[in-house]
Amino acid sequence: MTNPRGWFIVSYGEERDMSLSEMCFLTAREMARMIRKKEISVRECMEAHLQQIEKVNPRVNAIVTMIPPEQALDAATKADTLLARGEAPGPLYGLPVAHKDLVLTKGIRTTFGSRVFKDFVPGEDDLIVERFRNAGAITIGKTNTPEFGAGSQTFNEVFGETVNPYDRSKTCGGSSGGAAVALACGMLPIADGSDLGGSLRNPASFCNVVGFRPSPGRVPSWPRQAAWFHLAVQGPMARTVDDIALILTAIAGLDRRSPISIAEPGSIFAEPLNRDFKDVRIAWSMDLDGLPVDPEVTAAIDAQRHTFEGLGCITDEASPDFSDADEIFHVWRAWHYELMFGELLKKHREKLKDTVVWNIEKGTKLTGPEIGTAERKRTALYHQVREFMETYEYMIMPVSQVPPFDLKQRYIEEINGVKMHTYIDWMKSCYYISTIGNPSISVPCGFTSGGLPVGLQIVGRHHDDLGVLKLAHAFENATGFGKKKPPLAE
Repeated sequence: MTNPRGWFIVSYGEERDMSLSEMCFLTAREMARMIRKKEISVRECMEAHLQQIEKVNPRVNAIVTMIPPEQALDAATKADTLLARGEAPGPLYGLPVAHKDLVLTKGIRTTFGSRVFKDFVPGEDDLIVERFRNAGAITIGKTNTPEFGAGSQTFNEVFGETVNPYDRSKTCGGSSGGAAVALACGMLPIADGSDLGGSLRNPASFCNVVGFRPSPGRVPSWPRQAAWFHLAVQGPMARTVDDIALILTAIAGLDRRSPISIAEPGSIFAEPLNRDFKDVRIAWSMDLDGLPVDPEVTAAIDAQRHTFEGLGCITDEASPDFSDADEIFHVWRAWHYELMFGELLKKHREKLKDTVVWNIEKGTKLTGPEIGTAERKRTALYHQVREFMETYEYMIMPVSQVPPFDLKQRYIEEINGVKMHTYIDWMKSCYYISTIGNPSISVPCGFTSGGLPVGLQIVGRHHDDLGVLKLAHAFENATGFGKKKPPLAE
């Protein structure tokens, strides 16, 4: 209960004081457990997070649309009343959540980071929002994203830039940048995001949190114009791997509105994440056979090779041949942009950012043979990786090829002297994995010499989402890098 100082008295076998800020950095699983046990109320949880948002968000610009505080508190009070009646709570019961500003939230402004939709209020929820709500989470607002999620740098002309909480002169990455920053700063215990070319993984890497790109269909998406499209997925973000698993129990599982949704229920993620990794073979690749990678990133990840070997893994320097992945990704990304935004370009060209215009126009110029060639190559690449991973259960590689960069730089133009030809070329270490559809995760693995976070990417076999979480959980427990909070959040 709340004492007169505004601090919480919590029992862990013995009484101790816990400040509002400390409460905001509990794991989501522990927070949900304490709510169910009535050790804290949902209202107290909501008050703590609203206070943290009020204190920190003006300095980072992560949560860009909020419901009125009194509405959030009323929802929390209602949740407490239901809990007191003994109504069975879901796994996320009472936890505040803000959704990425690319997903529909009924009655809450959804801008897609675009001036075209700056005043748009949808009349329905995305399926992922519906599942969070059904699991007991309370929606309080939306997190920032670049326009239509284009590019791994979170800025737009509706809300401006979201900054990196470890260094506010740097970018937080993207496109789920607002979600990553809100988690890192204790403003949210759970969040969602989406990932076409790295948008769950890159901001997690830049902000020292965990971002999981599930297998396509693991978290079904609806409504969606391209229902069979495999490159774009939705998924969870959190501060720990165990919290990622907790969220998946709520948002994964079959929904027939998504024709590619996987039939396995979300409950498979409720099983323990502990596992023996003795003699598990890992392909260790710092450059995916030739990509330029900043030495600070290489040093941080290579320094943790011994950690995996200490877990019992056998690490070999090896990589599949990803030479066709670039062509595959660019063709299917362009196809998707034309499908999604082609009509907007005709009507609102002057309101769209230049990189979005470029990507749509690239899609309008695609020919049937170009798409056919890309699909043949994608099929061949999938089978090559499948055969490679009969030897190796996991691949380890960088999430991003560079550490967080200057906030005013819209994208990376060169790495180690190698010129980047498009606004997304610096994210190949992420989008190469998108082309094959294997589950992958960004987990904190250290810091640069300047104190900027670096994430490590673990890629698993086809549909082995749970296996990826298990190795990430073991690494996280062995290192503890994710426990380092940004100073401005304390």
